[in-house]
Amino acid sequence: QVQLVESGGGLVQAGGSLRLSCAASGRTFSNYLYAMAWFRQAPGKERDFVAAITWDGGTTYITDSVKGRFTISRDNAKNMVYLQMNDLKPEDTAVYYCTSRRGPASTGRGAYEYWGQGTQVTVSS
Repeated sequence: QVQLVESGGGLVQAGGSLRLSCAASGRTFSNYLYAMAWFRQAPGKERDFVAAITWDGGTTYITDSVKGRFTISRDNAKNMVYLQMNDLKPEDTAVYYCTSRRGPASTGRGAYEYWGQGTQVTVSS
């Protein structure tokens, strides 16, 4: 099993920044096996892909709506994944989920095995 715990959410004004963190742990977790990603879910909507990163951090994938504003990174020495969010907009308001899968990074929600509980991000206009 893999445990994922997100932190760093909160209330911010439009144009502001937040940095989400995800701590990974578990008996079977090994950085070199697991791709990591962030998804988000707004009220009444589906859980959508935001960003993903390969196990070595060499390749990242960012959804078009946040390109140029969000950056995903990881620190394998600390078993941490981050989502730096800049120039936040009200439409970024959602619960943000950290997720992992054993294998290549993917933009598909169904590809991921383990999920955190989520952290709320609210952007006021």
